Amino acid sequence: MTLTSVNPMNATVLATLEETTPQELEDALAAAWTAAPVLRAMSAAERGRWIRAVADALDRRSDELVRLARSETGLPDARLAGEVVRTTTQLRFLAEHAETGQPFEPTIDRSDRSWIPAPRPDLRSLRTGIGVVLVFAASNFPFAFSVAGGDTASAWAAGCPVIVKTHPGHPLLSEAVADTVRATLIAQGVPPGAFAAVRGFDVGRTALNDSRVSAGAFTGSVAGGRALADIASRREDPIPFFAEMGSVNPVIVTARAGSERADGIAAGLADSFLLGTGQFCTKPGLILIPANSGITERLATLIADRPAGVMLNRAIRDRHRTAMRDFLAHGAIGLAATGQQVPQDDGAFEPATIALTTAMALIADPGTIAEEHFGPSTVLVTYESESELEAAIQALPGSLTGTVHRGSGEDVAGLVAALAERVGRVVVDDWPTGVAVTWAQFHGGPYPATSDARYTSVGTGAISRFLRTTAYQNVPDNALPRWLRNANPDQILRRVDGLLTNEPIDERT
Repeated sequence: MTLTSVNPMNATVLATLEETTPQELEDALAAAWTAAPVLRAMSAAERGRWIRAVADALDRRSDELVRLARSETGLPDARLAGEVVRTTTQLRFLAEHAETGQPFEPTIDRSDRSWIPAPRPDLRSLRTGIGVVLVFAASNFPFAFSVAGGDTASAWAAGCPVIVKTHPGHPLLSEAVADTVRATLIAQGVPPGAFAAVRGFDVGRTALNDSRVSAGAFTGSVAGGRALADIASRREDPIPFFAEMGSVNPVIVTARAGSERADGIAAGLADSFLLGTGQFCTKPGLILIPANSGITERLATLIADRPAGVMLNRAIRDRHRTAMRDFLAHGAIGLAATGQQVPQDDGAFEPATIALTTAMALIADPGTIAEEHFGPSTVLVTYESESELEAAIQALPGSLTGTVHRGSGEDVAGLVAALAERVGRVVVDDWPTGVAVTWAQFHGGPYPATSDARYTSVGTGAISRFLRTTAYQNVPDNALPRWLRNANPDQILRRVDGLLTNEPIDERT
């Protein structure tokens, strides 16, 4: 079978590529399985060295990769160049964080004969790489959530080999990035099984079923994420599967905010929901606004002259178009505004769409009203009272983000607390389309936003997805992992007898 690379701007076929063969997949799995204990035993500093080398190689090839990405995705050069920087920055950032030892939680409880209720043996624990990680690349971030993106970076930082099932939306770019990674790892003397890239729908499913794969990660649709998560959980040896799936990212505009700054809120919303032609997982897709605030009319004026944006490919465009047609056929939903239509559609262009409904309709049918639409659209939901707003919030599904826009001096503690029950990140007086790679970042959320609300796919916490804990009882010092030894040669921060310290310790008898 073959994959076709198509330019979404004009539907020109760029190339066809063969899917990964069964033997090629077997070779990748066997090599990754062999590499897993080698990477796990490597020091974080050694892993950091070659992870940074990959980042350097991608930076050197940035201009060429951006041109290739533009031809397959239609995304503008500035966006793509910035995404390369984000990708290489997060590779370095996660490598550096791993070198501190913090993700691995080195913990030492020295033996204590006076421990209640019984004498305590010497116990030490450390988190280490879980094994081979299978990453399903995303379509909408061809660098940052693709071949060398955040999932790959965090798995490597954890000490895990990675097999990437590339996205069919940008196969030429995926191969170019994979070539860069492979060449860099060879030059750095890294075991070849540390990385592989494979192509094909059935190839990914076959790999996920293989007993040599220990964890999976995915960014995409609810249907795709559920199907893969189900495979992972139904295996003879079930494995963790971290799927980022669907999110409407609700925004609440208070009555005071609507009366004080309707123009600014409308302008910010237009920029946010149309960023990347609406193809951000954090797109604000459901906006609770006070009735008669004027935001609907202002937003309609702002998008009326906006030209249609190009989507990543025609299949994604067609799914959005069909979904919006069916959505607008619902009796309680109206069309508030559209952007400029496309007179001749040879590519994957799609105009902006604003739908309009009420809080009572959302409360009556949240499954329909609060469904994600991946593309340049958003849904305005008007509420008549505070009680209606509260009931509407209760009907919201799990999301990656939730936002509150408040008036001057307004106390929104209650709204923040209500959203925190339903989302992974609460935003106030800002817009959610922008996910900083930091220590405190959390990019996850209750189902259907993700398959496991405990974990993030962005930030230093992403590493923890691919770690498991081993405890060592009465193990001789020279047989312990380096970071659990008494001398603490790397002077990392450890929890010793309940207290955090980077000091060496004396063996207690």
